[in-house]
Amino acid sequence: MARSLAGFLVLILAISICDAASIFQPISDSHRSAALDLFKPVDGSFASLEETYEALRTFEILGINKKPDVSTATCGTVSKALSSSSSTPKDLFDALRVNSILKCKINAEVFEGIISKLQAAVSGASSLHDFYYSIGSLGLIKDQTSKADLHLSDAEGIFRSIKALSQSDGRWRYSSNNPESSTIAAGVALETLAGVVSLASSEVDQSMIGIVQNDIMKLFDSIEKYDDGAFYFDEKVVNVHEHSGPLSTSSSVVRGLTAFTTVATGSLNLPGDKILGLAKFFLGIGIPGDSKDFFNQIDSLAFLESNRVSIPLILSLPSTVVSLTKKENLMVKVNTVLGSKAPPLTVKLVRAYSTSSKDTSIIENKELSFDPERVVYFLDALPDSVDVGSYIFVFKVVLHDSERKDVYVTGTLTHVQIFLTGHVKIGNAEIAVLDNDLGTIETQRKLDLAGENAVSLSANHLQKLHLSFQLTTPRGSAFKPHQAFLKLRHETKVEHVFLVGNSGKKFEITLDFLGLVEKLFYLSGKYDIQLTVGDAVMENSLLSEIGYVELDLPEAPEKAPRPPPQAVDPYSRYGPKAEISHIFRAPEKRPPKELSFTFLGLILLPFIGFLIGLLRLGVNLKNFPTSSVPATFAILFHVGIAAVLLLYVLFWLKLDLFTTLKTLSFLGVFLMFVGHRILSHLASASSKLKSG
Repeated sequence: MARSLAGFLVLILAISICDAASIFQPISDSHRSAALDLFKPVDGSFASLEETYEALRTFEILGINKKPDVSTATCGTVSKALSSSSSTPKDLFDALRVNSILKCKINAEVFEGIISKLQAAVSGASSLHDFYYSIGSLGLIKDQTSKADLHLSDAEGIFRSIKALSQSDGRWRYSSNNPESSTIAAGVALETLAGVVSLASSEVDQSMIGIVQNDIMKLFDSIEKYDDGAFYFDEKVVNVHEHSGPLSTSSSVVRGLTAFTTVATGSLNLPGDKILGLAKFFLGIGIPGDSKDFFNQIDSLAFLESNRVSIPLILSLPSTVVSLTKKENLMVKVNTVLGSKAPPLTVKLVRAYSTSSKDTSIIENKELSFDPERVVYFLDALPDSVDVGSYIFVFKVVLHDSERKDVYVTGTLTHVQIFLTGHVKIGNAEIAVLDNDLGTIETQRKLDLAGENAVSLSANHLQKLHLSFQLTTPRGSAFKPHQAFLKLRHETKVEHVFLVGNSGKKFEITLDFLGLVEKLFYLSGKYDIQLTVGDAVMENSLLSEIGYVELDLPEAPEKAPRPPPQAVDPYSRYGPKAEISHIFRAPEKRPPKELSFTFLGLILLPFIGFLIGLLRLGVNLKNFPTSSVPATFAILFHVGIAAVLLLYVLFWLKLDLFTTLKTLSFLGVFLMFVGHRILSHLASASSKLKSG
């Protein structure tokens, strides 16, 4: 029975090696779904204003309409933070960022009080973060109010104070007291300087702008690169408390870069491949599982898409597997990092070559057609010379409008690994038992490897088993799969795997049982025959149960190797256990009934003597209490005595010793209590009678 080898095919795909770069996909609906899962408010609000801004900003960038409504609870928190005299510049900064999205109703008097407080904070700032939060808050107030006259009194002086924290390698320090330079601090500083420029009452000295632009170029000299073409910044701060990963570090630089280039005049000649590489880095990390990382990813991509330096365009493929049998077209998409449409452009297939022969091109300089309805570029048809296999396709994106080259960056060439798959024809399959070295056929069977087979063969150690078949591609060429092997499985579950060789025109294997007796551990009996053929480009990879062969092998010598112990199923220990059968010992022989009754009579004699003794003593009920409470205790005492006697009878008939003693302990305590009360009453009555 043939069936698809999905797991086998995945394994081959995983171990395939080529020099193609990774495929980067723009932001998709999966990110929108993840955003709703990562940012979930509790009782109508988020834990902090910072987290609230990150959630609202993410929803805004991704265009999520069915987002949770937190405006009612959050606006109250924003108003409280802006009105409180104890709010720090960071608190004000977070509140103003949230207000920039929610547009809460804040009185103009509140903003007036904040402005004076923030301007005083700027004047007394001593660290980069003090400048960042204070200047950033003033910029947000200017955007949210009609105060066009909101300016910094000494913008150039503040600019120089911040610039004094810069280092020669493009990185910055957080304060003059901290000697460590940081890449994240560079992004914070650039964003702060952009705020200073936007709040300046007059144009800032262009020489200072030029110096900062030179610092940015130095910072990009330290950028690092992955093998897939992605570029990233990494933090190198020695202090472990300040260490951050490449995602947060790169995100800080991107924010600072785009903010500064927005307000600064003049061009910044940054290499386009590094901007594109940063976009590939943020897209290449997939969907982060942490809300902070997710925000940094989406926020950075939004800045890259709207920056003034160069907007990266991403070339992606809906699928890197193209079926020749189904006559599928190779399709290519070009979008911005957030999935928006690209400007008019042309996608060219520069060349395509097999991964096994890089020097021979199968396609050269072919322009892809454009489908405006699906907004995809596609290759009309593949040449007849192109067969199933693994290929490298080299694409180039060319913008129609040459002026847009200063706005968009497309990169140079994009290498993509493409798998051309097809239905491989399996023919001329047969299995035979050969008699001797001359190859005389004793038994031969035709096989349908794509269908069901139930072949039964028999052989001895002087014979051979021969299997052969042919594989043909959809183009009619001989096909050589990655894996083809034959498995023999003994009835004791011992398995043996043999590779099937390729003789050029066909695949065949001959098993000489005389040379394999030791490998087969001299195990005679039934061997199931199983053939496996698989390849990453073979759509009908198969695992076929051919049948079985009954082997008659010689007896194993004394020192012959033994079969390896079979693996024990760990779940077998939890299965049903074998039933335990137990035969009880035959009961001992009992004495005659007469003897038992005689012994019972002897046991009852003391009780009868007790009753006779009571009569001879003249027992009467004259002293039985007449009052209700003493009479109750007297009755309970006699009932307890009767219960003890009844317990003795039950012990004799059916109760065991432990149950009897346990019950007797409760009755003894009960008798002690009621007996003490009734005896106390009788003693008291007797003493009163004597005294009277």
